[in-house]
Amino acid sequence: MKLNFESPRFGSLCINQKLLVRKYGRPVADKVESRLSHLLSAATLEEMRHLPGGCHELKGNRNGQLAVTLHGGYRLIFRPGGSPVEGDAGLDWSSVNNRDGDCGLPLAVVH
Repeated sequence: MKLNFESPRFGSLCINQKLLVRKYGRPVADKVESRLSHLLSAATLEEMRHLPGGCHELKGNRNGQLAVTLHGGYRLIFRPGGSPVEGDAGLDWSSVNNRDGDCGLPLAVVH
């Protein structure tokens, strides 16, 4: 399975621990690495709900995106890969899986 990053620059940053530490500090960099590992290993997004980071859906101008908590007010924002099923109550978390090799599209680290 793989992660597809929205921008090559952000992807390069996320896979280079030294650059992450320089830009965000050690605690945020460690959490980014951990959360991306969780995304890669989760069979469905439903599993992300039960892992550290408090994965949750966003609203407003970030509707259709999700976030996990990092450290010190930072969050990793991502969009589910594939064609997620949306119901009346929002995203069907169990329908978003890694079978297609596209578990998510990390967008940004925001404060």
